[in-house]
Amino acid sequence: MAKHLIIHGRVQGVGFRESMRWEAERLGVTGWVRNRRDGTVEAVVAGSAESVAAIVQWAHRGPPAARVTEVAVAETDGSFASFDWLPTA
Repeated sequence: MAKHLIIHGRVQGVGFRESMRWEAERLGVTGWVRNRRDGTVEAVVAGSAESVAAIVQWAHRGPPAARVTEVAVAETDGSFASFDWLPTA
């Protein structure tokens, strides 16, 4: 299972990407995360239904300094070997 996420709010400059990478590794989720020039964070997460649901739930709150206002979630395809942090797009 794979999901594409766009996370809105105060999500840049608060350690969101690194925290998401740690959480993904803890949950056994693969994929990637990156900042976008519009101030959002974008991610693709893949894994078991349970682990993907857990990382999506985590994305709704993020790390302590984040203030997530919205998470847009869409179905996608993808298979990844690890969870990576990509350059800003």
